[in-house]
Amino acid sequence: MSSRELRGGALAALRIADPVAKVSAVHALAASAPPPDPALQLAAPVDIPGRPARPVLVHPAELARRAAGTAEGRAALLHAIAHIEFNAINLALDAAWRFGGMPDAYYHDWLRVAGEEATHFSLLGERLAAAGTTYGDFPAHDGLWEMAERTAADVLARMALVPRTLEARGLDASPAIRAKLAAAGDEASARVIDVILRDEIGHVAIGNRWFRFLCARRGLDVRQAYANLSAVHRAPRLHGPFNLPARRAAGFDEDELRALEP
Repeated sequence: MSSRELRGGALAALRIADPVAKVSAVHALAASAPPPDPALQLAAPVDIPGRPARPVLVHPAELARRAAGTAEGRAALLHAIAHIEFNAINLALDAAWRFGGMPDAYYHDWLRVAGEEATHFSLLGERLAAAGTTYGDFPAHDGLWEMAERTAADVLARMALVPRTLEARGLDASPAIRAKLAAAGDEASARVIDVILRDEIGHVAIGNRWFRFLCARRGLDVRQAYANLSAVHRAPRLHGPFNLPARRAAGFDEDELRALEP
């Protein structure tokens, strides 16, 4: 995909339903890196996010629990992570097109994130193929995009509750997931988790940076603003264990890390 303007290109990529075509479009847009127009007025079309008919989306409680020590359980685990990464592509694209009035660097940051999430999805697709399955073969839930919808009216809320909350939970979960895959003898998939964790630290750091930027712009206290937004938008409660080194690397300060402890 080529575009003369970044935000319009991100919206066009967001509308693509086919995962392979979406990944290709995102990589092409990221490679061309067109300039953004922060003043551009864009309306949300009814067909976002673009996504395939499968996987079937169900309530999280309806998802079956499978042991990672079995071949089916590992495939289901990899599928769940692939679904997160596909949603993460859409979330990054949505952050790039939806919110006007931000510095150019904001839009380039989120386009870069979209490109890295697309790479993660492709890597996981290769691991699913090696397991004899493909994206869409297991049911999934829609929690990530539901938070995007709740925060669609305010870029501050989006930065607080998607990268700083939902994606930061991925930092916490990665070590245990990697350990399960390695214990099952799937070192190739474990190495993919290493790549994802490395990149996701950067993605959460981007969210932290822009959240703090917006708090400063609006004259808000960072911790109080986060607490208020979490309550208003019904953010999930955070439970340990927490990956404190990764959270530090992603820009959380020591007061924020202490507040995680019960």
